[in-house]
Amino acid sequence: MIDVVVPKEQEGTQAVVRAWLKQVGDRVEENDPLVELETDKVAVEVPAPAAGVLREIVLHSDEQAVPGAVLGRIAPVAEVVGHEPESVRPEQSRAAPARTHHERPSSLGTGEAVEARLSPSVKRALLQHDIDPSFIQGTGRDGRITRADVDKAVEEATHVQPVEGVLPRSDSAIASHSVPHDRMRLRIAENMLSSVTQAPHVTAVFEADFSAIIAHRARVKDKWARKGVKLTYTAYLVAAAAEAMKVAPAINSRWHDDRLELYDDINIGVGTALGTKGLIVPVLRQVQTLSLEGIAAGLDVLVEKARAEKLTSADVKGGTFTISNHGVSGSLFASPIIINQPQSAILGVGKLEKRVVVREVGGADAIQIRPMAYVSLTIDHRVVDGHQTNAWLSRFVEVLEGWPEE
Repeated sequence: MIDVVVPKEQEGTQAVVRAWLKQVGDRVEENDPLVELETDKVAVEVPAPAAGVLREIVLHSDEQAVPGAVLGRIAPVAEVVGHEPESVRPEQSRAAPARTHHERPSSLGTGEAVEARLSPSVKRALLQHDIDPSFIQGTGRDGRITRADVDKAVEEATHVQPVEGVLPRSDSAIASHSVPHDRMRLRIAENMLSSVTQAPHVTAVFEADFSAIIAHRARVKDKWARKGVKLTYTAYLVAAAAEAMKVAPAINSRWHDDRLELYDDINIGVGTALGTKGLIVPVLRQVQTLSLEGIAAGLDVLVEKARAEKLTSADVKGGTFTISNHGVSGSLFASPIIINQPQSAILGVGKLEKRVVVREVGGADAIQIRPMAYVSLTIDHRVVDGHQTNAWLSRFVEVLEGWPEE
């Protein structure tokens, strides 16, 4: 028998079995997606290590999966050829289960025909919410089920319709309905509580003028776009953060009980919202070696993968610092932004908006309208103090406001 094991690199976080994509007795080919694991960061498909028949499932849905643990076992092809029961031979067609009169069939058909036409994103959503795809009418091309179709089905299943003719409740009663937590939300909650319990959070706030950044971006974004590089404001934030590490290296570090581990590489994670599905933090590695164009290109790839739910475990591991650009959703300021453990600090960037400021022009004060944003640095006070925090923010703002024209 061949063991199917949990990958050993899981970025130091708990993983659980989300769902088995095959069942005991199913024939599998080498590298077929076999079982899906989920951490607080990504869902990872574990492939079949060899062709054969799935003979045993050791860890079932919702059970913890530690690195190296046995998930299940496969009987290799050599042991099953000529000995397979009729139910698992690939040439043996399976009878479709009978439907009851109230079931609504999908426009795609049933069983394996439906399964074969589902995208990985749709499969994950169906597994997460335990929905039978045959109950969903696809609105995609050729009747395919889309992620929006699944989200609509979930919303309809949890929506409570008022009943006509029923008297209003008394003031002491509150109408409500429950929506179960998904696994990502539970893992995020656990990590947030662990972080604030483990580290004393302190936040410092500065204000940054984005005039120079806006001017530079306006000059080069179209030229870079023709090369396939999308230049966002986040790229400037990442570049400025890497530069600020030079004046306060301890911001890019990790606390240990007996020492402080200072990182030579600057691997910056960027919080990426997934709507109501939570937040994920893909990591851009070795930022200190990248130009602004290289940062922009790398971020574009990571963000697109995140929103398409195609991130791998390698895309979210090894971060040494995190940026939370909460201003993209309208927030002016947030405090404290919870540190992404085991890191020592996290940068928060608020909404960019025009504000009235006072500037010295020709030796005299002048009132001007400038594009401004609040920037905050939340630090682990075990690692650094206020002086280092303010030095880092001062340099960060200086880089943004002094960005060269070319």
